[in-house]
Amino acid sequence: MPDNDADTFLDGFIEHLRVECNASPESVRAYASDLRAYLDWCERCSLDPVTITPRQLRRYLAELDAARYARRTVARKLSSLRSFFEYLQREQITDTDPAMALGTPKLPRNLPETLSADVVSALLDAPDPSKPLGIRDRAILELLYATGIRVAELCGLDLGDLDLVQGQVKVMGKGSKQRILPIHRLAISRLDGYLSEARGTLGPAPEESAVFLNRCGTRLSTGGVRRMLKRQLEVIGADPGIHPHVLRHTFATDLLDAGADLRSVQELLGHVALSTTQIYTHLSLRRLRDVHRDSHPRA
Repeated sequence: MPDNDADTFLDGFIEHLRVECNASPESVRAYASDLRAYLDWCERCSLDPVTITPRQLRRYLAELDAARYARRTVARKLSSLRSFFEYLQREQITDTDPAMALGTPKLPRNLPETLSADVVSALLDAPDPSKPLGIRDRAILELLYATGIRVAELCGLDLGDLDLVQGQVKVMGKGSKQRILPIHRLAISRLDGYLSEARGTLGPAPEESAVFLNRCGTRLSTGGVRRMLKRQLEVIGADPGIHPHVLRHTFATDLLDAGADLRSVQELLGHVALSTTQIYTHLSLRRLRDVHRDSHPRA
């Protein structure tokens, strides 16, 4: 099979991810990078990337391991290959899936990082409320912790997604799955203050629908949120390398610690599988063990 056939198949798969799966730009880039590296390896080894055998594919994974790629990276590349071969089968380009015979590398299950109550409180109050961007940043941080939404979900919010009267926000999650989340009174107050006092000063065009804007009056990017968080962490003397996703982890763990049931937290986070949410129960149990150790007279 000519190399350009494999390139064509890859282009078709990437288009399938964009259009039919509605995958995020980050996911599309990751798949494209992983699979392009696989096609390059096949070309170097004079192997057909479509009719490759499980034994040959195992050689590819072994070379990744020998090159000291992290297990998580190897697992991600294997996942990309599985999705690619599933697509090829569905399109009747091949009737075999060599990736099906391969086991996924066993990954260490790292518990999500969370923030203490003191750090959360200091962080949410860190932005300067006397400046428009400070008012915006307070609203952003408060909303992230109030709802547990992903940064990409926050940046994708439009004005029509907010209902401050009812105290709720409509979020478009992964796979175009929509969910409506409640927001508490403080978050409502900070959002209302941002919309009434600060958003207009950033100079949005009349047709700009984004809730959160950058200095140029256009939609704030995920990178912009990360940079803002880093600045505020430096203000309070916390680790500036903390990722915005930590607020999502903290939101979920704090709810479970306060007695929320797992299914409700799953719905709030927008997780498809309950098993994804269950990792937060390990954090809650760890906190209980710490409390027991520090409080029990015979511990």
